[in-house]
Amino acid sequence: MERVDLPVNPPILPMLSKRIGELPVGGTWIFEPKWDGFRALVFHDGGEILIQSRDEKSLNRYFPELLVPLQAQLPARCVLDGEIVIAKNGGLDFEALQLRLHPAASRVRLLSQESPASIVFFDLLCEGDRDLRGVPFQSRRQKLESLLSSAAPPIHLTPATYEPSVAADWFGRFEGAGLDGVMAKPISGAYESDRRLMLKVKHERDCDCVVAGFRWHKKGERTLVGSLLLGLFDDSGALQHVGVCASFTQEKRRQLVKYLAPYRQDALADHPWKLWAEHGSATGEAGHRMPGGQSRWSQGKDLSWEPLRPELVVEVAYEHMQGARFRHMAQFRRWRTDKKPSDCTYAQLEVVPPQELMAIFAGGR
Repeated sequence: MERVDLPVNPPILPMLSKRIGELPVGGTWIFEPKWDGFRALVFHDGGEILIQSRDEKSLNRYFPELLVPLQAQLPARCVLDGEIVIAKNGGLDFEALQLRLHPAASRVRLLSQESPASIVFFDLLCEGDRDLRGVPFQSRRQKLESLLSSAAPPIHLTPATYEPSVAADWFGRFEGAGLDGVMAKPISGAYESDRRLMLKVKHERDCDCVVAGFRWHKKGERTLVGSLLLGLFDDSGALQHVGVCASFTQEKRRQLVKYLAPYRQDALADHPWKLWAEHGSATGEAGHRMPGGQSRWSQGKDLSWEPLRPELVVEVAYEHMQGARFRHMAQFRRWRTDKKPSDCTYAQLEVVPPQELMAIFAGGR
């Protein structure tokens, strides 16, 4: 890691948040949009910049376009907390962000020119020789606003409000642009690494999906189900893989083995993903990744899958879509024996129109 000598030195873990069902009330909170990007702590000490990831690794090589602006615009000695995002086509593009984690410097350089990243700051840990982590968040926020008052893209200050009504408006309007909720931070709160003292309210919806396969759990030697592979029918009647649901208890994983057993019989005979299973190619037709396909992000993981006759319907909770798939892992809610698989279409999903980010990303990315 780059060497810096500051009141707050790397590596340190960022402060975390816990999820709640709805926005808190009362006048003791500062609300912010929840950014969907890569968490980043930025250390600036004279000529040195270090962009540290949530897991304490350096991100400098993956976002070279941020180094010069950060050095030019930040105070000579400071530590800031923020989120790296890529804003394009009126929204945040998390997939473009993931593509940056590439081993080839030439590829990273090309992508940094084609889809440059931005960084949105929301907290200040130190400035000059002063450690600010024990200072109330309200004061840290005011200091941060002052330091970034003349910031220009790709550096941004996150919007903030004391008004729950404004936060509720953000929660609805900004979703289509890829922001995945609202943060609530205690006005008087200190900055405490690796503690879940902030609150987050995230989008979540219900959806009925076809269960077309499953993966074994990495432990248990084929006695535990790891995840269910979910599908939705598109307008042409093709069953598209939209994601997985998991997070089962050990007992539930054992029960699922027995519950799914009848649907494994002759599952491939007329399975809509039969070609994927037989040929093991990395992508299916029309550019949809097969459920067991390897990608750069899954190297080393066993993504082999077991087909099921696509007759079971499950209700899952999901946060939001990215393209034609669930952005995050869906959560199991219940079996829907009252639903036909043919009812599981994209038409049931709530479509949220994008909200332009130009108010935040004015004049640049």
